[in-house]
Amino acid sequence: MDALLTALLGCLLGEIGDKSQLLVLALATRYDRNGAVIAGIVAAAIANAAISAFAGAWIGPMLGADARLLFLALATLFLGVGLMWRVSPPDTLDGWPTGPFLTTALGLFILGFGDGPQFLILGIATRTAEPWLAGIGGAIGVIVALVPVVLLRAQLLTILPVRAIRWSGAGMLLLIGAGLALAATGLL
Repeated sequence: MDALLTALLGCLLGEIGDKSQLLVLALATRYDRNGAVIAGIVAAAIANAAISAFAGAWIGPMLGADARLLFLALATLFLGVGLMWRVSPPDTLDGWPTGPFLTTALGLFILGFGDGPQFLILGIATRTAEPWLAGIGGAIGVIVALVPVVLLRAQLLTILPVRAIRWSGAGMLLLIGAGLALAATGLL
């Protein structure tokens, strides 16, 4: 259960104010078809989380306990540093000839592939006996972060203190990642 909750909270935090939210905002405004955009979000989140969970289940048994912990520490540190990075608006996919569902699903899948939340799911999945829980939690976290942007549009980003959330989340993730890294190397 800790894999599910850790992935959920980490991915939710990692997506707040991120380029994925900006892309979803642009697509929701352009298409004005909430159901199709939300379905695309769900499809992309599930696909990315499934790939990460599967990779974690495959890689995990090849690593020792300390290596798995160090991998999770690096994923956590990577996500923390990513939250401090300045977010530039992504390409709004204006030239794509596909509809709202496929544009959203493919755009988010490509944008999220190799992003911090995906590595966090991968790191958690390597350490747990039930990597599918990390995948489910990560997918739910991404969905919970992105769907309100479709429903509330730009109002959500003005209501939320995005900068404060990102900086405090970065500090928290960097501290956790440093603690995990020290534990993995035997220094703590």
